[in-house]
Amino acid sequence: PDLVLLDISLPFYNGYYWCDRIRKNSNVPIVFLSSHTENMDIIMAMNMGGDDYITKPFSLDVATAKIQAMLRRTYRLHSAPQTLAAREVVLNLNDASICYKGTKVELSKNEFKIMQTLLENKNQVVTRERLMKRLWDSDCFIDDNTLTVNVNRLRRRLEEAGVHDLIVTKKGMGYIVYD
Repeated sequence: PDLVLLDISLPFYNGYYWCDRIRKNSNVPIVFLSSHTENMDIIMAMNMGGDDYITKPFSLDVATAKIQAMLRRTYRLHSAPQTLAAREVVLNLNDASICYKGTKVELSKNEFKIMQTLLENKNQVVTRERLMKRLWDSDCFIDDNTLTVNVNRLRRRLEEAGVHDLIVTKKGMGYIVYD
């Protein structure tokens, strides 16, 4: 789950118990919604691993705003990077484009997948087989030359942006991008 809402008063086991159990296995945000208003209850909930405490009765708008803020803080900090880079070449993962010294070039789906795989593994050889699996994850036979054509297209796109020799061919092995 993205977030857990707990009450202290639950059948069988109380909210503190569940908070402790969840916290031992996950860093998911935990928000208590409870009619218990004593400071000790709030302190106990926070000490057991709760991230926020909202007392009943509460405004639905306030509770929603608190939950949205919690989600925004939690997942913005832990979100995956939106770009990958090597030697001043930046790959934007949101719009499948590369940017080099202010020049932006859009990539096709296959060009993007190749570039992303190479940048995720920069300074390491990426085999042709691995790239082919990434591009065409199927049991159908894909001609080896099809990958070569796609890599050459990507190289031309990079040249449009002014980038030369970013993708290095390692004969009999695959391709590598050095940082």
